[in-house]
Amino acid sequence: MIIHVNRRGINAVDALADALGRPLSQDEGLTSEPGGSVVAHWDQLDLYTDENRTWTTSDWAQHLAEPLRERPFAARRHAILHLSVRLHPLDRELSPAEWSEIAHRLARTAGLAPPGDDRACRWIAVRDEPTRMDLIGNLIRLDGDWAATPRRLAHVLETEARRIETDLLLHTRHPSAEESAAAPQGAFPPALVPTATSPLAGILNQLAAEQTGPIATVRQLIEEAGRQAATLPGHEAAAAGRDLFWAARRLHGVQEQLGEIAARLAPAPPDSSPAVLPPRAPATSTAVKR
Repeated sequence: MIIHVNRRGINAVDALADALGRPLSQDEGLTSEPGGSVVAHWDQLDLYTDENRTWTTSDWAQHLAEPLRERPFAARRHAILHLSVRLHPLDRELSPAEWSEIAHRLARTAGLAPPGDDRACRWIAVRDEPTRMDLIGNLIRLDGDWAATPRRLAHVLETEARRIETDLLLHTRHPSAEESAAAPQGAFPPALVPTATSPLAGILNQLAAEQTGPIATVRQLIEEAGRQAATLPGHEAAAAGRDLFWAARRLHGVQEQLGEIAARLAPAPPDSSPAVLPPRAPATSTAVKR
C-alpha cells in the first residue's frame, strides 16, 4: 500500500477533481450508498444530508469547503488535506467495508477524526478506481480550531499503512518489474501469497478492527450516548457527555493496544534478502613438469 500526501490546498474543488480524475459537475451525483463512490465519511455527515436528494460532485466539494467560508480569516490557509492511497499491484480486491476501514483509520491517524470527538473535521473518502482511494478533509474543525495533525504526517501514515497491511493480509513490499509483468491480473505468485496470521493474532485483529469489531460497536454506542447527553440541559448532562467521550477514547486505546499485540504475534515474513555467497577461494597454479 502506497500513501501519497498531496500538497495542502485552499480549494476542495481542485482536490476532489484530482481524486476523481475529471472536472466537477452539477449533473454528476456521488452517493455514499453501498457500491457508491463515497466509501467513507465523517460521522456527522447525516446532519447535513437529505436522504431524498443525491449530492452532486460540486455539492460534496462545497460541503468540505464550508468551514473556510464560515471563517474568512482562515481562507488563505492551506486547510484542505488530500491523501491518495494505492494498493500493491498484486493485492487482492478489497471489499467496500475494507476500504471504509482503511479510510477511517487514515482519517484518525491524520488528526481529522479523533475518537469520541464530535467537533472534529469534515472529510470524505472517494474511490473511482479499483485499486485507488482518495481521502479529502478540511483541517478546520467544527469548533473553529485547527486540527492537530502529526508533525511527521507522512511517516505516521506510512506506519499505519504497514499495520493495515498486516491486519488485511496485504503485501508489504513492492514487486519487481519481472513479478508485475509475469503475474496474472488479480493473482498472487506462489511465493507472494500472504500467509494467515496465527489464530490468536486473528482473534485480536478482529477485536481491534477500527469500525467493524465488537469493541468498535460498543465504542460507537458510547459515542452516540455522549452526543445525546451533550444536547441535554444542565451541567450534569454536560459532564456525563464529557465522561462518555473519554470512555470512548479509552476503548479506542484498548483497540490500538490489541492491534499492536496482534502484530507482534503474527508470523514474521520470510527473509527476502539475497543469500550471501562465501568468498571464492584463490586459484592455485599447478606446476608443469618438464
